[in-house]
Amino acid sequence: MFRPMYDWVLRMAHHRHALRSLAVVSFAESSFFPIPPDVMVVPMVLARREQAYLIATVCTVASVIGGMFGYAIGYYLMESIGQWLVQLYHMETKIEALRHGYDQYGAAIILLKGLTPIPFKLVTIASGLFHFNFPLFVLLATITRAARFFIIAALLKRFGEPVQAFIEKRLNLFAWGFLILLVGGFAAVTLI
Repeated sequence: MFRPMYDWVLRMAHHRHALRSLAVVSFAESSFFPIPPDVMVVPMVLARREQAYLIATVCTVASVIGGMFGYAIGYYLMESIGQWLVQLYHMETKIEALRHGYDQYGAAIILLKGLTPIPFKLVTIASGLFHFNFPLFVLLATITRAARFFIIAALLKRFGEPVQAFIEKRLNLFAWGFLILLVGGFAAVTLI
């Protein structure tokens, strides 16, 4: 079922605009787009293991810049775009609890949520909304996103062939697992 999509993404990983496309997805995911860049990072690193760290760098930089845009949405545009996103993710009743959490554990929230399947855009927008220290936000976002993407790149660079064979043998299982993680991340946001 997922084989044509997987094969297409692998082919796109070799395209001359693959890094630009990855940058766009990484930027968008950190501010408004629901699909994480991992769907591009994994096949791109599998297809171009010699560029694993370049791919992780592009993804990290674009994600942090997108996070700055998400921060700006929360800080400056909460009444328009921010409010729409809060309603889209059904966060209206959770904003005050999140504000209290940010007051006590803002740095830990940014670091931990940046590594999880919980949509990072919610962290970036909340950081702006609650006026979290911007330079500290950028530093923490850089640390957590770099950790996430460089760990993926390093593991795939080192164990790429067996991992690729393992994934391809169980492609449907991995695709369904990824979808469950993605939906679970959004569901976790509504339960927090």
